[in-house]
Amino acid sequence: VALLLNIETATTNCSVSLSKDGETFALKEDNDKGYSHAERLHGYIKALLEENNIDKSQIDAISISKGPGSYTGLRIGVSTAKGLCFALNKPLIAVSTLEALAHQVQASEGVIVSMLDARRMEVYSAVYDANYKEVREIQAEILDEASFKPYLEQGKVYFVGNGVEKTKTVITHPNAIFVDGKLPSAREMGVLAELKHKKSDTEDVAYFEPYYLKDFVALKPKAK
Repeated sequence: VALLLNIETATTNCSVSLSKDGETFALKEDNDKGYSHAERLHGYIKALLEENNIDKSQIDAISISKGPGSYTGLRIGVSTAKGLCFALNKPLIAVSTLEALAHQVQASEGVIVSMLDARRMEVYSAVYDANYKEVREIQAEILDEASFKPYLEQGKVYFVGNGVEKTKTVITHPNAIFVDGKLPSAREMGVLAELKHKKSDTEDVAYFEPYYLKDFVALKPKAK
């Protein structure tokens, strides 16, 4: 039975979980402190292992939420995961942030749109069916009243993630269902990481990079 350590830092939620055979049995996360993952992540991992009497050497693999998401958050999560993989000589598994987020919605019909807030009216999104199978790949898009129209005209569409707030302001279709207050969490990563672990679908630790979707743009500091 595989014991996995799962790390999610793609948004403000600093989230770490332990899963066995795809079932999450321990979780430590906090969304209240903004992007302070650098200060908190190692402490969360240490505390989670100690609270569950697990030594680092017992971990079979480390899974990381690979993006899209915050450039800084992803960079911190990936560098932490890589460091652990190198130190412990364990495999690295990459899980799609938006796919794991979709698993926070239980739908018997229709589609699930996982969406993360980007700049202004832009979101990073992907579309999944009720069985979490991808029906439209990840895209960066500017929201307007016509966004996701083909899906909305076919049936229920569940919108989930921190892109929901601004989506509500432009999409008013009766088939739109907004799932509020959800951020990607390590809680949903275990099941996806386990599937990849069973297939030995792992990453090259030295060369793995997060999926930023768009090139990082450094903003000029405002003049004082």
